[in-house]
Amino acid sequence: MDELVVRTEVYADPETVYEFLLDFRGYAHYSEYLREVRTVSGDGGPGTRYALTFAWWKLTYTAHSEVTGVEPPERIDWEITKDIDAGGCWRVTPSEEADGDADDGSRCEVSLEVEFDPGSASPDALDLPRLVSFDWVLKKAIPLIRGEAERVVERAVRDLEESTRDVDLEVYVDSDRI
Repeated sequence: MDELVVRTEVYADPETVYEFLLDFRGYAHYSEYLREVRTVSGDGGPGTRYALTFAWWKLTYTAHSEVTGVEPPERIDWEITKDIDAGGCWRVTPSEEADGDADDGSRCEVSLEVEFDPGSASPDALDLPRLVSFDWVLKKAIPLIRGEAERVVERAVRDLEESTRDVDLEVYVDSDRI
């Protein structure tokens, strides 16, 4: 499994951040390639299913995801339910002062953690143009994942804070493809 983690500090309380991240439909505002997020069923909690429509190059693909667990206000787990073995979570962790004392609750760390197996991707998932191979598409699309994850986290933080500050991201990648 390939792994990607994008982490940063947010100047907002953990409960506000958690509720914000629980609204999957808003993610289309933060991604260059995510065109629409439609709720298929559920209210945001475990079992909620979403259809996420991505568009890149000449391709459009709808990923189907499900919220698999929540631990308010600290964690939202999800997985892709068909065409690829992928999943992850949003993690919200209250910040502490440098001396170890908890701060006033107006800061937290947020991370987007994603695991996926590109080898599990189904070639039948896409309607490819003639003379375009599925392997070529994977080779071009996988490197975009890191930039997209960074963009989503950065833009979400800016909306949460209602500011345009430069957001410092810590990125961990366990893959030679991303």
